[in-house]
Amino acid sequence: MTGLLLWKEHLKEFYEKYNPMIHPLIRFLFTLCTVLSINSTIGYMAKLKNPLVVLMVCLVGALLPNCTLVLLIGCLLAVHLYAVSMEMALIAVLMMIVVGILYYGFKPGDSWLLVLTPLAFLFKIPYAVPLLVGLGGSLCSVIPVSCGVFFYYLVMYVKQNAGVLTGEGAVDMVQRYSQIVRAVFFNQTMIVMIVTCIVGILVVYLIRRMSIDYAWVVAIVAGSVAELLVIFIGDFIFGVSVAPIQMVLGMLVSAALAAVYNFFIFSVDYTRTEYVQFEDEDYYYYVKAVPKMTMSTTDVQVKKISARKRSTREREPGGQRPS
Repeated sequence: MTGLLLWKEHLKEFYEKYNPMIHPLIRFLFTLCTVLSINSTIGYMAKLKNPLVVLMVCLVGALLPNCTLVLLIGCLLAVHLYAVSMEMALIAVLMMIVVGILYYGFKPGDSWLLVLTPLAFLFKIPYAVPLLVGLGGSLCSVIPVSCGVFFYYLVMYVKQNAGVLTGEGAVDMVQRYSQIVRAVFFNQTMIVMIVTCIVGILVVYLIRRMSIDYAWVVAIVAGSVAELLVIFIGDFIFGVSVAPIQMVLGMLVSAALAAVYNFFIFSVDYTRTEYVQFEDEDYYYYVKAVPKMTMSTTDVQVKKISARKRSTREREPGGQRPS
């Protein structure tokens, strides 16, 4: 544990020292991962798959704040959807506008969750998002996470039905929109996953704020169990099928990521817990103080002693060496 704490302190010092360069690098890698994922999943607009275009988008994204970066990625998604179906692009744009009006005008700090959630689904670890958001976010974060789940299933619907959407049938516009709305907004699997994310965030958030020992660890375990229960209930009621092996592996990886986050953000020593009581004119205060687990890095400085100076000290007064 001592070695891990020292490594953690070294990472914190490195991050504080090179913070101006690390943030743009993280945005660049985040944008690159997102753009490549979109291009590989629904890359129907060939011009946007050009490596030079991808590089330019990533360089621009590295300099943008979170809200503007999410808007840029949303525009890329809408263009790809427009190459398949104008209706799907219009639904995506309207959904982005609704999210912007209802949420990002008031609390834009969690806008990156709108992009991170679909990425987690693509990497088969969707259960990590509720755990991490419950540990480090707020209850309002359920809005961008839920919208991120919606956009993921929107993209999956386009990928699975691209041939039908691009076909020119005799179906009128009203019937075409009604079919798309029923297929996208009333997808039972999507609804179950949205409820899973909401329940996971609520359980983790409420437990980690409780004044109990190992609250964050308990919150991770309880949140994982709650997500599994919601999926099992959804399977029983709606017949939503989820690959059990993939689900278990995804849950284990998600819990491991949450444990790593816990170590770096909320690493405390419950064996040295202290209870403090004091009062003022109006109240009595009962405080539970839990010290953080920190390890100060030692700054070792090696001083070189010159041989000539030591030889001078060994001389006797008068310049004579001792016999």
